[in-house]
Order: sequence, then C-alpha cells, then structure tokens
Amino acid sequence: MKESLVALTVLAVAGAASAQSSVTVFGVVDAAVSGYSNKSKNVGFPTLANPFDSVKVSRTALSNSGYNTSRLGFRGTEDLGGGLTASFWLEAPITNDDGQTGISTFARRSTVSLSGAFGEVRLGRDYTPMYWNDTVFDPFGANGVGASLVFTANGAFNTFNGAAAPAVVGVPSVVGSNYARASNSIGYFLPSNLGGFYGQVMYAFHEKDKFDPATVTPTALNNSRTGRYIGGRFGYANGPLDVALAYGNSTIGDNFFAGTTTSVKTVNLGGSYDFGVVKLFGEYSKASKEVDYEVTPLAPVVDTDLKGYVFGVTVPVGPGLIRVAYSQVKYDFNLPFSLADDPKADKVAIGYVHNLSKRTALYATIARVNNKNGSALTVGGPAFISNATFAPKTSTGYDVGIRHAF
Repeated sequence: MKESLVALTVLAVAGAASAQSSVTVFGVVDAAVSGYSNKSKNVGFPTLANPFDSVKVSRTALSNSGYNTSRLGFRGTEDLGGGLTASFWLEAPITNDDGQTGISTFARRSTVSLSGAFGEVRLGRDYTPMYWNDTVFDPFGANGVGASLVFTANGAFNTFNGAAAPAVVGVPSVVGSNYARASNSIGYFLPSNLGGFYGQVMYAFHEKDKFDPATVTPTALNNSRTGRYIGGRFGYANGPLDVALAYGNSTIGDNFFAGTTTSVKTVNLGGSYDFGVVKLFGEYSKASKEVDYEVTPLAPVVDTDLKGYVFGVTVPVGPGLIRVAYSQVKYDFNLPFSLADDPKADKVAIGYVHNLSKRTALYATIARVNNKNGSALTVGGPAFISNATFAPKTSTGYDVGIRHAF
C-alpha cells in the first residue's frame, strides 16, 4: 500500500511538471544530538520527608530541526501572460530522526496563489503576519534550543482553549493555534517594486456552523467562533536595514450561551541592521488575552498580558557564523490588590554554524532559561517537575548537528 502511494505521488508530481512552467522539489534534512536538563527548586525548606533542595528531569535525544526546520516541499509556477502568474506551494514537516512524519500532512504550508503587478493573493494554510518578526529578527530563527522566549511563550499563550498538543513533537498542529500558521486563510501581499516597502494582510475563517434560531446552537465550548484570525505586517527593507511592525488578532475560545469570546491580540516590532562585521537583531512583543462579554458579569475574568523582547547578534567568521541572543518575557495577570510577583523568565543562547558548502552546515547551540515566580518555560525536552513542593527554575539544553538543504 505504501509503495503504491509513493508511486502515485511521483506520478502526480510528474504530471504537474508537464503542465507548469516550472516545478521544484525542495527540502531540508536537519538532525542533531540534543540534551535537555530542567531543574525545579524546593519552594520551602528540606525536611526529613523531602530532603532534596532541588530535583531535575533530563533527556538526551536525536532530534530534528535544530538549525533549520526539516521539511519536504513542492512548488511550481505558470506564466499566464499579461503579467499574471499562478503558483502553488505544498510544504510538509518531516521528522527525519525517526521517520515517523513525512508527507502525510502539508501542515507547514499549502497554498495556491495568483500574482501580478497588483501584488499576490494567496489562499490556504500559510504563515501568519505576526510570526514573521519572531523568526526573521531572531538570530536562531525560532529553531532549536536557541529559539527566543518571545516565540516560545507566545506559542503557548495562543493555544486554542481545550486544544490538544501535536501528536509528534516538532510537527505543527493544524487545529491548536493560529500563532505561527493559520489554516483556511486568504492573504494579500504588496508588490515587490515599492522602493523597499513590503507588507501583507491575512484573514482566516473559523469555519464554524451558524444556527437559526440561535437557541438551537449546541452547548459545546469553542464551536462558534474559535479559529478566526485577522492580521497584517508592514515593513521597510533597504540595504543593511530591515524593520517591520505586525499585528494579529486570534480567537482562541468561545462559549456561545455564556456570551463570551476569548481573543489574543498581538503586536510586535522587529528590526535588524547588517554592519558587515556584525549584524544586530531586535524585537519587542506584547500580547493581550482578552475575554469579551455580551453581558459583563459582576466578576469578569481579568485580561492577561504577555510582554517580551529579544536582542541578538550574528558575527561572520570565515565560513562560519557566531550567533548570540538574549530574550526575556513577563506575564502580567492584572490582578488588583495582589502582592505576588508576576511570572517572568529570561534566556541566553550562544551558537556557531560552520558552512561546509552553500547547502550543508554543521552547528552547535547551547541555551539556558531562568524562570521566576511560577514561570515554566523550557528550551525543550521534558516538562518540569512542578507541584506544591517544587517550582520550575532553570532549563538548559544543547544541539549539535548537521543541516543539508536541497
């Protein structure tokens, strides 16, 4: 059965190639030996029953996507004449460390588009505008143990209420979040001849059913508006300078009969400047989780804010590249009369990439996260031991691997 599916896929690609002006098969295979160590601190004092000052959970693994995300894709274009071009892009995540995930899903990107002097209209599953700043203005590109806390924290902050985690670690879920990617979307991109100015807007349908009369709506949670997304990104790139501002509004939960809708509104500003001998990166991000009430109750849910930033540099050294980044995030629960400090965390990451060729590179990265006041962010790997006795403290990790692109 598997051999038949492979044969059909090859025939389909070959058939597409004959009908298109150009079709390209592309991908990345990235594998690393990774280590994770997450330590929790005793919040009280050691006792006879529990004499440990701290406890630790660790893991060593062969992982994927430590430098660039492993993927397999097909893209093609057709010149329609009159300045119009039709194109498609199908990109699948792959877990080359165990081979479990291949082209069974095009969760990374699956779009068809029409472009011309007016710009580009793109339909399907695609990157959201607000995600681009996280990856473009992070020296580690939101990959591996070095990915900034801005990306890590916002990914969890934007999870749909009640959504399950992806079945395979490292593979994007198509149903649990609209932070990095959005399904069922329509996007518009400005043309590339605007003197360095660029931009995009996106709207993603929630695809929920609407009932008439409204009283026959099922009582299940998150069945009326969850999944809707709207956002945009506008920037300027010229020579060594690149700067962009992005905004996104994602509906992550709703309760129709209670009259509530939960949304996360995110704005981030990022930039980079390449001096030649060193390239500087920076990003500031603020996300607000808000509950909108049709009828405001006496004790409404208080909105929560997540603020963070990342600063970093890359330094070319011969055929290699040194990467360094510092990031920090803080949660603000906006609780009145609360004396407790809000959770926060900071992270330091250092790495080196040695290019053996234009397509093949060796890399190594080490990173450490320091959590305070109940924050539980990690560099990856296992979850913290967290209970009434132990609170998450530090997370340390490394990636040592090889990346080949084709």
